[in-house]
Amino acid sequence: MITNSVELKKILSSKGIKPTYQRLKILECIQGSGKHLTADSVYRVLVKELPTISKTTVYNTLKAFLKKEILVPLTITGTEVRFDYNTHPHHHLLCEKCGRIIDVNVLCPNLHRKEISGHCIHELHGYFRGVCSDCMKKLSKH
Repeated sequence: MITNSVELKKILSSKGIKPTYQRLKILECIQGSGKHLTADSVYRVLVKELPTISKTTVYNTLKAFLKKEILVPLTITGTEVRFDYNTHPHHHLLCEKCGRIIDVNVLCPNLHRKEISGHCIHELHGYFRGVCSDCMKKLSKH
């Protein structure tokens, strides 16, 4: 995990995004949370520290980060977009009990394929629905 603002500045600059204070804080929020946050979640976290930040700034910044492939969008629930700092191909688990989305490392034979049955593949999103290990532990205690 990168927690150094110098490294985050390098990431933004390398993608052609000016590393303003607000952009750095937004990226730091997503990267440092260890979670897959929504834009509203990012706003709620940052407005406590930066009362002048607007939802528009958060949304526009996240959109720019997606365009430059600094973040990856997740739309597992179908009702919201969450943002993933891990841009390497991987799968996710949506816990039906607590609602968390968790990175899952599985060997998927199609993970890096660029063509399947004559179709050009640009992205692959794999996810599982079930109950996370933390919730399973709580269920087994009852």
